[in-house]
Amino acid sequence: MRIRSIIAAVSVCIATLTMPAIVSAHTRVTASTPTEDATVKSPRVVTLTFSEALIPPTVATLIVMTAMPGMSNHGEMVIRNFTSSWSNGNRTLKLTLRKPLQAGTYDVRWQAAGADGHRMKGKISFWVS
Repeated sequence: MRIRSIIAAVSVCIATLTMPAIVSAHTRVTASTPTEDATVKSPRVVTLTFSEALIPPTVATLIVMTAMPGMSNHGEMVIRNFTSSWSNGNRTLKLTLRKPLQAGTYDVRWQAAGADGHRMKGKISFWVS
């Protein structure tokens, strides 16, 4: 009996350690262009690469100008002049701007659901000089 209990306990431990990462992981950004806290010049493309394939209809993104040089009371301004496209098996989202971003600070805010159905959200911030 004792050997069976030990074998059962070891089996449970092994099963727990070898479960696929998707069971316990949630969607997150693993890479971006521009990168977090980067300073760039007039970008026309922003990319977000996620930790898993996303369900495109569940994805929402905003590019928000959060500050402008010389304007101390600049409110948030949503940038709407971009188109979205997917690659890498719905893991990489490319936002192509019609006009380059002007000098200021920006957030790329996102929310999405992956295969597990959990909706996650986050942001990437960067500066344009």
